[in-house]
Parts: sequence; C-alpha cells; structure tokens
Amino acid sequence: MNFDFSDDQKLLRQAVRRYLEAHAPLSLCREALESGQGVSRALWEGAAELGWLGAAIPEAYGGGGFGRLALAVIAEELGRCLAPVPFSSSVCLATEALLLAGSGAQKERYLPGLAQGRCTGTFAFAETPGQSGLDSVRARVEDGRLTGRKRLVLDGGLADFAVVVALDSGRPVLVLADLSGPAVQRRPLASFDPSRPQAELRFLEAPVEGLGGGDSAAPLIERLLDGAAVLMAMEQLGGAARALEITRDFAVQRHAFGRPIGGFQAIKHRLADRWCDVELARSNAWYGAWALAQGSVDELREAACLARIAGCDAFTGMSEDMVEIHGGIGFTWEADCHLFYRRARLLSAALGNAAFWKRRLADRMARDAA
Repeated sequence: MNFDFSDDQKLLRQAVRRYLEAHAPLSLCREALESGQGVSRALWEGAAELGWLGAAIPEAYGGGGFGRLALAVIAEELGRCLAPVPFSSSVCLATEALLLAGSGAQKERYLPGLAQGRCTGTFAFAETPGQSGLDSVRARVEDGRLTGRKRLVLDGGLADFAVVVALDSGRPVLVLADLSGPAVQRRPLASFDPSRPQAELRFLEAPVEGLGGGDSAAPLIERLLDGAAVLMAMEQLGGAARALEITRDFAVQRHAFGRPIGGFQAIKHRLADRWCDVELARSNAWYGAWALAQGSVDELREAACLARIAGCDAFTGMSEDMVEIHGGIGFTWEADCHLFYRRARLLSAALGNAAFWKRRLADRMARDAA
C-alpha cells in the first residue's frame, strides 16, 4: 500500500516550491513584519493567479477542483517560507465553511471571488483569550442581526467578510457577516507575529445571513475546525522542517574549538530529537490530510487531533532550539530565528493550543469507547 502523494501532487509541490523560492524568501516575511503591512499583496495575487486559492473549489465555482490533498501540499510549502498571506484564515476556514455549508446562492456569490483573490474571508470564533470551545460563545443573533465581540481574529483587519460563530435562541450557529458595513467595528491588535495580523471585531446589530441548516451547527463547526487543524498542521510541518534544515546547516558550518558545533553531543543529539519530532508531525499531518481528502468524518476526528498536537510540538520545539543552537546571533533581530519562533507561537495558539487538542482527543476516545 502506498501512503505517499501522487506524482501529480509531487509535481504541484515542486512548482509551488520553485515559485516561493523565487518570490517569497524569508526577507519577504521580515519586510511584512517591519513595515507593519502584515500581508504581501503581491504574493497573494500571485497565489491567486496560479490557482492556489481555489485548489479545493469545484470548477463550477471558478476553482481548480484539485481536492484537499493539493490544498495540504500548498499549505506545507507556504509554511516553509513563512508566507505573509491570509491563507489559513481565508482558504482553510472561510472557503471551507462555504464549501461545507453554503447554499447554492452563497457559493455563487463568494467562491469565484475567493478563488481569484478578489475577496478574502476569515473565521471569527474566540471571544476571550484562550477560548477554544463553544461553551464560551456569547455573541448572539436575533432577527438576522449579530451583536457581540470577537477577538484574536486572524486577518480580521483586511478580510471582506467573516464566518462567525454565534448563538441563535441558545444554539450555536454559523453566520456570514459583511465586514465593510457601518455596524462592524475593527480594531487591530498587537500580534506576536505581525506578519500574521490579528484584529478585534465588534458587531453592533450587524445584518448577517445563516450558513448551513439544522437545529444546531455544532457538528458543522467541529468538522470545520478539524479540517482547518489538519491544514494548519501541514503549515506547521513546513515551518518546522525548514527551521530544522537551516539549523542543521548552521551547525555544520559554525566552528568552535576547531570543529563544527554539530559534532558535539549536546547539538547533534538535540537535532536528532527534533528530526524525530518533525517526522512524527509529518506522518500525523499526512494521515490527517488523507482523512480530510477522503471525507471520512470518523477518521478525521482522531487524525485532526493527532496532527494538531504533533504539529504544535514539532514547530514550537524546533523554533526554540533554532534560537538556542544559533547562540548569541540567534537572539538578534538580524537573524531569521525569531521569524520562525514568532510564527510557531502564533500557529500553536490558533484554533486552540496543543493542550486543548489533547483534551479533545481524550474526550473523543472516551466517547467512542463508551
């Protein structure tokens, strides 16, 4: 049995990597961080022209119809270069929500623009720091109008619309909110990684429309978060693998006491441990990508948790060791180590941290066993 990507997907990976090596060096992430712009418009437009934004969108709605495995490949490569683009918020969350639950009219209205990069979306869930579950949602919908506040919304300051988690008559729902109206207030937040800006959104009886049907959107929200967790784990895998490569090369080139520092046990054993972490994250992320592509909800419930936990551990741990192994220069602004550390910390907090996904996995396994 072959668990590898197909030849077409490998060719896609090569094409994406070549383009990003030419148009998205680490200096682009640094430029976005230092300029305060947060997003590279040129890279986002290039991604749209190459069809990356519509990889999972059916051709009927202007996408490429390549499927979610292609989306996972693109996410990993964007993670490698720390791309300053709203890919996870617009493509992995807002677009996926529309694909999962949007009506025919909603798909016709939003998906072509999302695929072509003419509009961007985001996902608004958390209302308090550290929130990861539905039990803390307080935003409410009454008579088609949304009132409440959402915090830590990735790319919320530049998105055209948001998929918002709220309560309607006490039950969780998903609604679409136009962020350009007067009933929506946006406030930029100081982000640990300014190349992925965050914002606070206030809704003052903003007009919204429902997304999805049924009495409760809780299962839909769970499915959306699971899928996004897998794609974000692919992004974390890309960042961790790139950080390991850069650190390994530095350990080979940097000499101390007449020999490469990579020859000392304290360094080579630590790098070996991090290589194991990255490979563990790779196997779990690929398993999650397979489950997502297969549409297997039961497989995805477990795979998403495993991918998210391993991705957080690998990227956060590798970014910390990257700084330490680079020594004195690793703590400076001029080195690229802090770029990886910032992105690792931001991604590990998005969608709930590793501890949240461990509890989620334990709860799901307990329910399955019962």
